Amino acid sequence: MTISIITATYNSEKTIANTIDSVFAQTFQDVDYWIIDGGSTDATMAIVQQRNEQYHGRIHWVSEPDEGIYDAMNKGIQRCSGKVVGILNSDDFFTSPHVLQAIANYLEQHTAIQAVYGDVHFVQPERPTQCTRYYSGRFFRNWLIPWGFIPPHPSFYVRKEVFDNYGYYNTRYRISADFELIARLSYLHAIPMHYLPIDMITMRMGGVSTCSLQARWQGAKEIAAACRALGIRTNLLFVTAKYPLKLLAAFCKKKQ
Repeated sequence: MTISIITATYNSEKTIANTIDSVFAQTFQDVDYWIIDGGSTDATMAIVQQRNEQYHGRIHWVSEPDEGIYDAMNKGIQRCSGKVVGILNSDDFFTSPHVLQAIANYLEQHTAIQAVYGDVHFVQPERPTQCTRYYSGRFFRNWLIPWGFIPPHPSFYVRKEVFDNYGYYNTRYRISADFELIARLSYLHAIPMHYLPIDMITMRMGGVSTCSLQARWQGAKEIAAACRALGIRTNLLFVTAKYPLKLLAAFCKKKQ
């Protein structure tokens, strides 16, 4: 089983090497790795090319203007060759070298399951080994979607055929297309999904959806709009109420 990993980049020179290194440090090596760059003006692509030489030409890349991060993700999905697809953001990295092996083992043994997800944790950019917030997928249930909850998107690995059957990221949503995609697949199409109790991804704080109150408000409006478009009954009050509820889940450590 080949797993495709897609990393969307734009001026990511400070973190992209760490992201790439975490891919090739995985014990599972049947990886189809794509970097989709939005036309960076810093040293991002020079670093990518240097790492490509280091890893013997195993990185595929495109560098050109795009219409945002979800457009870049769609480009990667359209180009990749793996049977399973996951997104690794350019300022994130795998928490351990065994993540992809665990994903591959489960999906090879459970052929009816169409997607898996797990846990992620957040760190401050200057302290990448110190967890500041833990977000576990074990809390997810479909009935939480109208409240704005989905499994942690960076931990979401889905069979490529699901994208072929049900569509890619909807670029109408600039911040919450990941919510719309998972809600569409899980709630509307009811694809079989399974939670893996693994801390999969370490995320540096400061992503586009959490960098400001304005971004959070825009994300909440997009989530409400996405739910309406999918026929899921909700409203902005429900969606914004998720933030205090999210704090309860986010700081709970996994209990294995």
